[in-house]
This record gives sequence, structure tokens and C-alpha cells, in this order.
Amino acid sequence: MTQRARARKLADRIRVVVAEMLEMRVKDPRLGFITITDARVTNDLREATLFYTVYGSDVERADTAAALESAKGVLRTEVGRQTGVRFTPSLTFVQDAIPDTARHIDELLTKAQAADAQVRANAVGAQFAGGADPYRAPANGDPDDAVAAPAEADSGDRGERPAAPDPVHPEPAHPDLARPDLARPDLARPDSGRPAPAE
Repeated sequence: MTQRARARKLADRIRVVVAEMLEMRVKDPRLGFITITDARVTNDLREATLFYTVYGSDVERADTAAALESAKGVLRTEVGRQTGVRFTPSLTFVQDAIPDTARHIDELLTKAQAADAQVRANAVGAQFAGGADPYRAPANGDPDDAVAAPAEADSGDRGERPAAPDPVHPEPAHPDLARPDLARPDLARPDSGRPAPAE
């Protein structure tokens, strides 16, 4: 069994032991309606964190936190006795924020639904500001004229485009480059060992 799997198994056992102790053995009057939601143990099995929720007001939550803090010693002793581990991990109690977060999300969803209902109510009987069809129609009623007119105007402004160069027979950049004897003077030199090309 890997160390992480051992930590997960020990955390589950600690959660059960602490929940039973809080329900059956701890008689602190400050302890409210508490539920242990989760437990985490580090891989070295030295520290355990228990998450809990309290049903009640903020005062009852504060009293429950104080009761858990005072009962840590008893709870840790019972955890060591029932788990049988060599080193009993220290216990840390943390209030679980998941219920509060879920409640806040529900409130936001309720507000969003109310806003959507208000928008739908305002839309009943409303008129379009610019008409039902916001697109401009041509004067003679032919939609093709509205599309073709701008194209014709553009072609008149730009004029005729020049023809594209021939990629197979490109024209030389300079007229003299068409003659090899001018482009390569060494071809006409007597000392090059080659006869000059005929005119």
C-alpha cells in the first residue's frame, strides 16, 4: 500500500472516530449541531485536518469552534486508541466553506432569474427603435442593385489594372541584359581564350 493510500484510509477512520466521539462522548454545552464533512491526513501521517459544518447562527459556530478546541486532547487520545498507529496525528478543525459557497451561488442564481423575468416583462409590447428590419433596402426594390452599385463605382475609381507579368518568359530588368556580350564582358575579351560571339 502506498503512503498516499495509507493516509487516505487513516483519514477516513479518523473522521468516523471523531464524529462518533462528538455525538456520544463530548458533552460540552457549547457544541452545536455539528457534522464532520471530510478529513485529510498528510503523507507522513503526522497531521490530520477535519472539516466540519455547524447548523446555526454565527454565535453558535463560534461556540462550537471553542468546544472543539477544548476537546482536542480527548479526541486525539481516542483516535490513537482506535487506529493503533505508532504516532497519533495532531488534529486541526477547519470550518467547511462549501455550504456557504453553495448558498451564495443559490442566491446569485435567484437574483439572475428575477432579472431575466424583469427583462421579459419589459419586452412585452415593446417596439423596435429602428423598425423590425434594420437593413437598408434599395430605392427600386431590387436587392442586386444595392450589391452591384458599389462594385461598379470602385472599378471606375481605380481604373484598369495592369496585366500581370508572364512567369514563363519574364522580361529583362534592363535592355542591355538581353545581349550576352554586354551582360558578360569577358565573353568578348581576346585574352579569355574564347572567341567573341558573332554580331
